[in-house]
Amino acid sequence: MNSGLGWLAIIRLGLVQTSLGAVIVLTTSTLNRVMVVELALPAMLPGMLVALHHVVQMTRPHVGYGSDIGGRRTPWIIGGMLVLASGGVLAAVATTLMEATLAWGVGLAVTAFLMIGLGAGAAGTSLLVLLAKRVSQQRRPAAATLVWIMMIAGFAITAGVAGQFLDPFSPQRLVTVTGTVSLAAVLITLFAIRGIEGNTTQDSPSEPHPEDATGMPDFGVALREIWQERQARQFTVFVFVSMLAYSAQDLILEPFAGTVFGMTPGESTQLAGIQHGGVLLGMLLVALSGSLLKLNSVAHLRRWTVGGCLASGLALLGIASGGGFSEQWPLAANVFALGVANGAFAVAAIASMMNLAADGRARREGLRMGLWGAAQAIAFALGGFLGTVAIDITRQFVAEPATAYALVFSAEAVLFLWAARLGSAVRNPQANYAPAPAFGEVAVVSLLNER
Repeated sequence: MNSGLGWLAIIRLGLVQTSLGAVIVLTTSTLNRVMVVELALPAMLPGMLVALHHVVQMTRPHVGYGSDIGGRRTPWIIGGMLVLASGGVLAAVATTLMEATLAWGVGLAVTAFLMIGLGAGAAGTSLLVLLAKRVSQQRRPAAATLVWIMMIAGFAITAGVAGQFLDPFSPQRLVTVTGTVSLAAVLITLFAIRGIEGNTTQDSPSEPHPEDATGMPDFGVALREIWQERQARQFTVFVFVSMLAYSAQDLILEPFAGTVFGMTPGESTQLAGIQHGGVLLGMLLVALSGSLLKLNSVAHLRRWTVGGCLASGLALLGIASGGGFSEQWPLAANVFALGVANGAFAVAAIASMMNLAADGRARREGLRMGLWGAAQAIAFALGGFLGTVAIDITRQFVAEPATAYALVFSAEAVLFLWAARLGSAVRNPQANYAPAPAFGEVAVVSLLNER
């Protein structure tokens, strides 16, 4: 039975997400800027490193499988944070080394970002499984919102505080600040996770399986078993498509605002802040609807997920059409609406993930969560890259920038509409097994089976 963590324990787990965000923001944002500005290196280099840290998170199903076998998530959370923090320090050292020896610096950075991806995947996946197993269904939407807000707080606080200590900039300061943040992240994680999981490692199986008594099957067999579960399969494809649409807009929205609407760098940065404010409001709306209205069923979360995807698609269509009326179009309000829709669908999907992780074959929670985490990581690795490539290609054939951006934003809107259709099909089925997947679903699991 679910033991039902209290809010203090949920906040402590949120501190782990804060620690994850603190290390990640330094490695994917601050080091990115140092490479491009201070070291005058091509922007493609940090872009490749960030993509690498997403791609390596295809190991998430293996992590989930390993935690299912052991029955405990705490060692994976602590171990993942240690690897992540070590990778963060190594990435800072590699960045300073690039100034003297570029080849050695890049080689070390590749190793560091592989560690960052592995550590974030291990800690993040195991944390979500622990939340799914120990938080009651009624509290899951609010818990998901709280934990993700705390991760965003980790981004914001670290960026602000570390920025103060990085000036005047020097390579030594970069390593010192990164090392201090990484050490703090590990210590906070050790404090936050201590004693939360307790001695109970497995819930009572909802569906006995012949192999449960003798042990887990090997990874390939276990993954194929999960893929035969209709809801796990459908949700994996939904996560991939929705996160592809979500991430594809990230790297082109600010350039669009500058190119089409004539915004300055400061104004476009403020626009990003407006979008993040909308994301926060969307998350809070989902949490409040669950806590105040006592609506926390899978059907309720599905309505938020589908509605958020539909609203995201409509907001992107608004941005696409607004480029033709740049002097009159309320871009800030449109971007805020996009943020609200993004936040609502994202946190509802995370809460749904927590609900669905324990359904189906017994003792496969970690593998399911890892599968969905891998789908998200693949989507993020592809999304930002494909969004920028789509703009570059479109502008080769379309002279008017507003039209070129409109085509790409419209394509992303279609992805969100497709995601809404996929999300509406996710149910709590009476039967956990289904016929072989359709062709479109085979693609995702084929990528995972290659690992």
